[in-house]
Amino acid sequence: MKLNNKIKINKYFKALDKIENERKQNNANWMDVLRIAIKHAPDETIKLMKKINRKDQTITNLFKKVK
Repeated sequence: MKLNNKIKINKYFKALDKIENERKQNNANWMDVLRIAIKHAPDETIKLMKKINRKDQTITNLFKKVK
């Protein structure tokens, strides 16, 4: 592998590491929002989470077809 390619790949990996860290922090924020929602409106929150989960499953199934 050429040196330029190695440098480019390392640059991409560093960017991915930063993205991973930001996503990790943002996921924690989303979980906090979910805790607040459940505390103040548990039935509505669970109902909405079920809808979100169904759409996520649909997206997953569509993605499987793309292979």
